[in-house]
Amino acid sequence: MNAGSCARLALSAPFLESKFASASDYASYIATDPAREGNWRAVERTIELTPAQRDVVAAFVRPMPVLVVSGTWCGDCVQQGPMLHRIAQASPAIDLRWLDRDEHLDLAESVRICGGLRVPTVIFMAEDFEFVHLLGDRTLSRYRAIAGRTLGASCPVPGAALPADESAETLQDWVNEFERVALLLLLSPRLRERHGE
Repeated sequence: MNAGSCARLALSAPFLESKFASASDYASYIATDPAREGNWRAVERTIELTPAQRDVVAAFVRPMPVLVVSGTWCGDCVQQGPMLHRIAQASPAIDLRWLDRDEHLDLAESVRICGGLRVPTVIFMAEDFEFVHLLGDRTLSRYRAIAGRTLGASCPVPGAALPADESAETLQDWVNEFERVALLLLLSPRLRERHGE
């Protein structure tokens, strides 16, 4: 069996649906780690969608279950998780749920990135829990910014706040990914047939 076949078996609709059913909403997820919840809330207070982003996200039509494999301890999760939360708040079509990576290693192993158990890893699904798309652990803008700092003359202190432009660009990257999936779902021949369109 090739790697593609293994991935399809591991991310089957029944498996993803069962994981989604056991996942938490954002508030419940971050509340599992009271010592770190404040960090998540502090970043959350800085995240606002622009009116244009809000209009795009609010126009999504197809139901979109989204599962985030995360760790409350993870700096990238703390920086990007509130962005995902804000996007989901702006669309009734998005049902965003969270799982702890270390408590769901069977799923984490199925979505390894570059051989590692990276977080956050975001799994986008169709309304019937068929796998659609996966993105993790950072968006392109976030990777560009980190590469600029890390490969340059200095590296910031872990946990330092993101510069406003980096945060805005990362948020836009995530909005773009959600829009990409929303359009894919809207144009899917399988789903169009299912909805009689």
